[in-house]
Amino acid sequence: MTDLHEALRDDVRMLGTSLGETIKAHLGEALFEKIEAVRQLAKEGRNTAESEHEELLRALKDLSEDDVLPLSRAFTQFLNLANIAEEHHRVRRHLEVTDVCTPDSLCTLFSQLRQKGFSPQQVSSAFSKMQIDLVLTAHPTEVNRRTLIQKYDDIAECLRRLDRGDEDAQHRLDELIRQIWHTDEIRKQRPTPVDEAKWGFAVIENSLWTAVPKFLRRLDSQLHETLGERLPLNCSPIRFASWMGGDRDGNPNVTAKVTEEVLLLSRWMAADLYLNDIDVLRAELSMYRANKELRERVGDCAEPYRKILGEVREKLAATKNWVARQLNGKTDKESEILVHEDALLEPLMLCYRSLQECGMGVIAESALEDIIRRIACFGLTLVKLDIRQSSDRHAQVFEELSQFYGLGSYNGWSEEGRQNFLLKELQSRRPLLPNGWTPSPEVQEVIDTCRVVAQAEPNALGSYVISMASTPSDVLAVILLLREMGISHNMRVVPLFETLDDLESARDCIDALLKVDWYKAYTEGHQEVMIGYSDSSKDAGQLAAAWGQFKAQEALTQLCKEHDVHLTLFHGRGGTVGRGGGPSHTAILAQPPGSVDHSLRLTEQGEMIRFKYGMPDLAVRNLELCTGAVLEATLTPAPGPEESWRVQMESMAKKGLTDYRAIVRDDPSFVPYFRAATPEQELAKLPLGSRPAKRRQDGGVESLRAIPWIFAWTQIRLMLPAWLGSDTALGEALNGSSAGLVKQMYQQWPFFRSTIDMLEMVLAKSDTNITAYYDKRLVSQELCALGSSLRSRLLNTVMLINTIKEQDYLLQGNPVIRQSIDVRNPYIDPLHFLQAELLNRDRNEPDQRLEQALMVTMAGISAGMRNTG
Repeated sequence: MTDLHEALRDDVRMLGTSLGETIKAHLGEALFEKIEAVRQLAKEGRNTAESEHEELLRALKDLSEDDVLPLSRAFTQFLNLANIAEEHHRVRRHLEVTDVCTPDSLCTLFSQLRQKGFSPQQVSSAFSKMQIDLVLTAHPTEVNRRTLIQKYDDIAECLRRLDRGDEDAQHRLDELIRQIWHTDEIRKQRPTPVDEAKWGFAVIENSLWTAVPKFLRRLDSQLHETLGERLPLNCSPIRFASWMGGDRDGNPNVTAKVTEEVLLLSRWMAADLYLNDIDVLRAELSMYRANKELRERVGDCAEPYRKILGEVREKLAATKNWVARQLNGKTDKESEILVHEDALLEPLMLCYRSLQECGMGVIAESALEDIIRRIACFGLTLVKLDIRQSSDRHAQVFEELSQFYGLGSYNGWSEEGRQNFLLKELQSRRPLLPNGWTPSPEVQEVIDTCRVVAQAEPNALGSYVISMASTPSDVLAVILLLREMGISHNMRVVPLFETLDDLESARDCIDALLKVDWYKAYTEGHQEVMIGYSDSSKDAGQLAAAWGQFKAQEALTQLCKEHDVHLTLFHGRGGTVGRGGGPSHTAILAQPPGSVDHSLRLTEQGEMIRFKYGMPDLAVRNLELCTGAVLEATLTPAPGPEESWRVQMESMAKKGLTDYRAIVRDDPSFVPYFRAATPEQELAKLPLGSRPAKRRQDGGVESLRAIPWIFAWTQIRLMLPAWLGSDTALGEALNGSSAGLVKQMYQQWPFFRSTIDMLEMVLAKSDTNITAYYDKRLVSQELCALGSSLRSRLLNTVMLINTIKEQDYLLQGNPVIRQSIDVRNPYIDPLHFLQAELLNRDRNEPDQRLEQALMVTMAGISAGMRNTG
C-alpha cells in the first residue's frame, strides 16, 4: 500500500488498527495473532513473481471450525472499511478540485460546446427539455444489511470530521467499528419488497435529499459563469424512479397490496421530508418586508413568510396524517391534502418572488431555493414507481377470459387475431370483465395490480414495463387492462427486449405497433423502449449481446424518426459488465448517434446505488457526469461506425455467439462444472433480496437469473460471463488480417472502446490461480479438463486486450483502479481459500457453523470485488 495516496493510506491503517483492537478485545490475543499471521502470509503470497500461497493454505487448514467464522468476519469487515475509506478519499480528492474546470466537468463541456458553435440559449434549452430518469431497482446484489449500511455511513461522516480536525470523531469511529463487529452481518431472513423500498427511500433521505439541490445549484452556477444562462427553478434534468415494490416479474412476493403500500409509503416519506424542511425554513424567514403579491395573500401581519409557510405546513401535516391512516387500513376521503406538486410549489414561489423584489435575494437563494429545487426533482412522491410484469401473465388474463366467453383460446389465436380483439375492446364502451367470472388467483393478482395502478395519482407512476415482450399485442393487452380498471391518463407502456432474438426483432415489433393508428394516438408522440442487458448477455455472450443492443438502438432510433415519434431508450444496466455495467457516462457517450435525444432512462441497482449515491458529494459527482454525458450525446453525438467496422463487428459477434453457446449450451460437462466449481447452489441460502434466485425452481442454468449467474462466477474469479466468446472472436480477428482494423476501431469508435475497456476492467479482477484452487478442492477429475481449458482461454483474452490497447499489462493507463485491485487482493485471497474449503466440507457434511462462515465469505468477496451482479 506504499504507493497509495498518503491520506487514504492513513485512513485505511487507522480503520484496520481499530478493527484489530476490537477483535483482540473480543476474542483474545491468540486468535488475533492467527488472523494477523494469515494476513501477512496472504500479502507475502502476492508479493512473489508468481502468486504462491502454500504457507497460507497450511495456516488456513490448521484453523479449527470455531476459528473459521471470526477469521472470515475479520477480512470481510476490513474490506468493507477499506471501501468506506476509498469512497471518502474519492470525495476528498474531488473537493480539492471543485473550483477547477477538470476535463470531465460541466464547465469544461459548456466551453467546448460554445467553441463548437452552440449558443448559450441552445445549451440552456437542452436542459429545459432534458428528462433523465435514474431508476432504483431492488435487484438482490446488496449484500450488507441496512443496519450495517447506516453504520458505514456514520463512519464516513467520522472520517469527514477527522479531516476537519474534530478529535472527538475518533472515539465515535472506534465505537462504530465495535458495534459493527458485534452485529451479525448476514440477514437471518430475506428482506420483503417493502423492506427493499424503505432501503431505497433511506438512500434518498440520507444522501440524495442533500445532493440534488447541491447538484442543481452547481449546474446553475456553472451555466451562469460559463454561458451567462440560468437553470430555471422548476427544472431538474434528472429525476428518480423505482422498481422497488413494483417489479413483480418472477417475484411472487410483489403483490398488488405491496405496490399499494409502497406508493403510500413514498408519499408519506416525501411529506415528512418536506415538513422538516418547512419547519427549518419557518424558523429562518422571520422578515417583515414583503411585496404586494404576498401581502394580498396573507394580509397585514408582522411575519408574512411565516404565516404562509404555516399554511404549507398544515397541508403537509394533513397529507402525512392522511397517508398514515391509509397505511393503517382506514379509507377516509381526502381532505385538505397535497396531491399535485403545484399546490406545494406555488406558495414557495410566492415567497421567493417577494424576497427577491424586497432586496433579500441572498435569503431567497438559500434554504428556500433548495426546497423548490427538491420539488422539481422529487415531486410529492420522492420517486415515480415503475411496474414490471411478464407478458405471459397478461396473456393468461385474456386466455381465461376468452375461454369464459366461449371465444376459443386467446393464446392460440394469430397475432393479427389478438390485435383485432384487443383494439375492438379498447374502443368499446361496455365493460370487459363479466360479473359472474371467477378468475384463477394468478389472473386475479394481475387484475388487482392494474386496479392499484389505475387508482394511483399519475404523478406517482413511471412506466409499465413488459418483460419478454415480442409482439404488439403484448403492449395493447396491458393498455386494455389499465383502461378497464379506470386509469385516467395514458401511462407509458414499455416493451422490454431482453434476449438476442428479441433485440433483433425489436424494430419490427415497434414498427407494427406504431402502424396501429389507435396506438400511435395513445403514445402522444412519445415511445419508450427498454433494452435488456443481463439476459441478452447470458443468452448470447457479452460481445454478441453488446452488438445486438447497439444495432437494436440504431434501428429503433431511425424507425421512430420515420414515424415522427420521440424515442426514449430505457437501459436495463446492472452493476457488472455482464449486465451492462461500468461507468454510466462512458456508456452513454458510446450509444448510437441520435439514440440519446434529451431523454434517457437507466437502472441503478443493488450495491451500485450505495457506491454511486450513498454519500452526498459522491452523488453530486455522479449526477454531474450523467447529466453532462446526456447533454454531450444529445448535442454532439459520436459519429456512427464506418462500414468496415460494422462488417468486422458483425463477424466477431457471430463468432463470439457461436463459441459462447458451444460451451454454455452444448458442452454436456458445462452445467456440472458450473455447479461444482462455483457456490451457485449455496448462493440461494444467502438472503440477498426478496426475489427467488431462479425463475423456475426445477430449471437449469437457463432458468437462473442473470444476477446469481454472474455472482457465482465472480466469487471464484473466473468472470466467465464477461469474456467467454469474446476471446475466440477477438483472437480470430487479431491473428488474421484484421488486426489493424480492430486497433483502429478501438482508437476511433466510442462503442468498441467502451466494450474493450469494460472487458479489461473485469479481466483485471480475474485470477486463474484462485479459480484453479476451487477446481482442485471441488471439481471431479473428469470435469477439471473444462476448468483448465477455460482458464487458458481467460489468460489468452488478457493477452488479446493488451494487444488491442498496445500495453504491457491490464489497466496500465488506469493506475488508480489497478492499485485498488492489487491492494485488495491479499485481503480477499484468504476468503477465497476458506470459501473453497467450506464448500468442500459443507457439501460432504453440512454444518450450521460452516454455512454461516460460508455466507460471510460470499459477502466479503463481494465487498472486495466491489460488485456482485
